[in-house]
Amino acid sequence: MSKLFSPYDLGGRSLANHIVMAPMTRSRAINNVPNELVAEYYAQRANAGLIISEGISPSLNGVGYARMPGIYSKEQIGAWKKVTQAVHKNGGKIFAQIMHTGRVTHPLNLPKGAEILAPSQTKLTNTKLWVDGEGQLEIPAAREMKTTEIQYAIQEFIQGAVNAIEAGFDGVELHGANGYLIEQFINPHVNLRQDEYGGSIENRSRFLLEIAKGVANAIGKENVGVRVSPYGAANEMPHYADIDETYGYVAKKLNDFGIAYMHVVDHSSMGAPEVPQSVIAEIRRNFKNTLILVGNYNAERAEAALTAGVADLIAFGRPFIANPDFVDRVKNKLPLNQPRFDLFYTAGSEGYVDYPVFEDVIVTP
Repeated sequence: MSKLFSPYDLGGRSLANHIVMAPMTRSRAINNVPNELVAEYYAQRANAGLIISEGISPSLNGVGYARMPGIYSKEQIGAWKKVTQAVHKNGGKIFAQIMHTGRVTHPLNLPKGAEILAPSQTKLTNTKLWVDGEGQLEIPAAREMKTTEIQYAIQEFIQGAVNAIEAGFDGVELHGANGYLIEQFINPHVNLRQDEYGGSIENRSRFLLEIAKGVANAIGKENVGVRVSPYGAANEMPHYADIDETYGYVAKKLNDFGIAYMHVVDHSSMGAPEVPQSVIAEIRRNFKNTLILVGNYNAERAEAALTAGVADLIAFGRPFIANPDFVDRVKNKLPLNQPRFDLFYTAGSEGYVDYPVFEDVIVTP
């Protein structure tokens, strides 16, 4: 039997297969609140062993993108309950990805009273952000966080995780990848601090590790995952000399906390440098629980990685956007729908919940 399609035990919960739907920004949460379309979208894809939601902000300051959902208000928690119930009704499991964008935002995308915060006063120079009604705009410099604000942000992540469990999610993934706030702390070219949250590997990793420990204590370590992107270049993350050592250290500390999984991103198919196998092997050595890999996998490569023990689960991204029945299509070697890239981040149902399942496109004589 193919390992890819066999069940898997993740922190005491049974997954139907070894396929994970990767978290992907979809920008359908009007006023930062998920709606019926969002529930329909995730329910359609509940045949994945595990769904990891799009990035969900734990606070007002964490909202980076137009129509990005949050989980910091009662209204948002109630709306997410409809999403998780729809997924569970279809037999799926879903984790909430908790994501604070840090310096990757624009004031016009932020709710009233929020501001752009980051480890240091640094500015994105080559990245623009979409603002509804305004188009692509340059991103202003972030304000450096005070130590008290760092502590407050840690508590926001923890409360966001508690809110996610209240909303019916099976667990949470802390987004430490793709150049958002957690990775902004990890990267020494973006984090220029001289206090206990900057400088050494230990200090730069402290923000992530304090969040992970706090969340594990609050909702149970078996309900927590962390996503990282060593060698990633998203959102202007420059490379640095001790990347390998940094992620080896992070893996070891997360292993000590006993969290459910680490999720390692390789964005080489999108232009970033490839994550060296030595780095993945070091994370594998240091982290004993579930390892999820993602990065332009097909069924054959995924099966090979699982069989070789390189990974425990494989995540797929864009194929899930265009194929709500992705698992069935791969299992039965059926052709895939092609995604409509121009509709990835629009506000409506088109290019979101209207992709056909395979039986709908079969023409009978």
